[in-house]
Amino acid sequence: MQNLSELPNNATSHKSFSVIIKVCVVIPFFCVFLCCIAVMLYIFASHRQFLDTSRYILFTYMLINDTLQLLTSVLLFLFVMGQVKFPIVCCVPLLFISTATFQNTPLILATMSLERYVAIFYPLQRPAAWRSERIWIIILCLWLISCIFTITDYSIGKHYLTVDVLSTPVLCKNVIVSSTPIQTIFKAVGNVLFFAAVAVIMLFTYIRILLETQKLRQDKASVSKAMHTVVLHGFQLLLCMLAFTHPITETLIVLHANWQPEDIAFFNFFCFMLIPRFLSPLIYGFRDQSLRGYIGKTFLCCSNKVKTPHQRPAV
Repeated sequence: MQNLSELPNNATSHKSFSVIIKVCVVIPFFCVFLCCIAVMLYIFASHRQFLDTSRYILFTYMLINDTLQLLTSVLLFLFVMGQVKFPIVCCVPLLFISTATFQNTPLILATMSLERYVAIFYPLQRPAAWRSERIWIIILCLWLISCIFTITDYSIGKHYLTVDVLSTPVLCKNVIVSSTPIQTIFKAVGNVLFFAAVAVIMLFTYIRILLETQKLRQDKASVSKAMHTVVLHGFQLLLCMLAFTHPITETLIVLHANWQPEDIAFFNFFCFMLIPRFLSPLIYGFRDQSLRGYIGKTFLCCSNKVKTPHQRPAV
């Protein structure tokens, strides 16, 4: 018979092994993402023609936003895996950036769809805010909307905190500052409005561009390309909405598999948060013909530098 005193040690060993596996899965995945994003940002910074186009400026903004979102999410994940505790006042900045950037993504996608609409219907007389030198005004407005939503959520929850925010160490989870029924209702309504508004905007731009494609006899290629871009943004929106499927997946896993709660949480985090955020910018970036050419040249240049041995200087 197995000694009962060994069971806690076995459980602890199994839990430690599970934590190591999860970290070893997430970290390389995140490093590959950062490498790809760094390459695209380098291309934008070293080729001025990209930053003179509103579409690429918005795409650069989306890359930075998704990088911040994934960076804070992975940091929070590592803190939870390591059982690292902080006072709430230290957790809030990370939680705030993670939540605000998450809310910002659908707004960016809607803005990029509208930019395609403006480019097709007002090619010569663009509204001032949609020109490359003024697009930062729209970007600032997107940040303000996302931040206001998150600040309101946290402001509702601060009245229900039962621990000292300055001294009591807690695990850095969103449930610490956003767990009351009022906040749950507020977030549910807010997320429905966010994604519904974005979906309506994308549907509107798609239908208008589709109708324009049928009217025009010339330059159908650019209009058709814009329509395909809007469809791609719709797919990116669906990837973002996968984050809201975790109650369904949790129920299915509990019914059909004997998983631990932390394993279910990791499965949802990896499959419905990390992977969609990883795929969304990469799909858009590698689809773009101009950007794809520069990405290929950059990777080829890097591989040639690695393969070429350093010559010794002549004596």
